[in-house]
Amino acid sequence: MKYAFVAEHRALFSVRAMCRCLSIHHSGFYAWIKNRLSKRALEDDRQTKLVEAAWKESGKVYGYRNIHDDLAEQGETCTPNRVARLARLAGIRAQIGYKRKPGSYGGRPSVVVDNTLDRQFDVAAPNKVWVSDITYIKTYEGFLYLAVVIDLCSRRIIGWATQSRQPIDLVLQALLMAIWRRKPMQPVLVHTDQGSQYTSRDRAAFLRAHKLEHSMSRRGNCHDNADAESFRGGPTNLNS
Repeated sequence: MKYAFVAEHRALFSVRAMCRCLSIHHSGFYAWIKNRLSKRALEDDRQTKLVEAAWKESGKVYGYRNIHDDLAEQGETCTPNRVARLARLAGIRAQIGYKRKPGSYGGRPSVVVDNTLDRQFDVAAPNKVWVSDITYIKTYEGFLYLAVVIDLCSRRIIGWATQSRQPIDLVLQALLMAIWRRKPMQPVLVHTDQGSQYTSRDRAAFLRAHKLEHSMSRRGNCHDNADAESFRGGPTNLNS
C-alpha cells in the first residue's frame, strides 16, 4: 500500500521525501516498480496473443469491441480501451470489406442491402421471413462455429451448419439445409447482420438463384437482428 501511494503521487512529490515520511527505503520502491512493470508486460503479452487469436478466428474482420466481447465470454478481465490499445500496438485492424471502395483494394467488393425487415419480428405464416446468424461453441479442440437459419413465424431453427472456421460456405450450407427442408414455393425474406460472410457476392448470387430476398441490419445495430442474436441464450429447437 505504501509503495502504491508513492507511485500514485510521485508526479507531485519527491520519491525520496515520500519514502522517508512513510519509513520505507527508496530502493525497495524502485524494485517494486520494476517487478510490477514486469508482471504487467507479461500480462500484456498474454492478452495480446488472445486478442490476435480472436481477430484471426473472425477472419480478421473484428474490431476491438467485438474482440473485447469474445475475450469477456472467455472469462478475461479487460476493458474495451485496453483491448483497443493492445490491438493497436500489435498492428491489428478490422478488415471490413463493405467499407472499402470497389477497385481500391485487391479483394472483391461486398454487397450491402437495405433493412427491409425493419424489426417487424411478428410474422403470421411460415416461410415468409428467415433470420440467420453465426455463433461459436467452445470445445476441447478449439472453437466450433455454428451458423443457423430461424423461421420467424415459429422461432424454430430450420437450417444449420458447423465448421472449425467461418468461411462463406458455412452460412450457405445452413441456408441450403433450410431450403431443402422447407422447399418454399414463394420468395422468402432472409435477414442477417452485415458480417463478411453475409455481404459476399457469392452469397448474393446464391440468394438470387434460389429466389430469396435479402435484408440486412444497420451497421453495428444488433437489435435489428434480435431474434437471431437471442437464440444463443435460450434452448435450441431443431424441429421443422
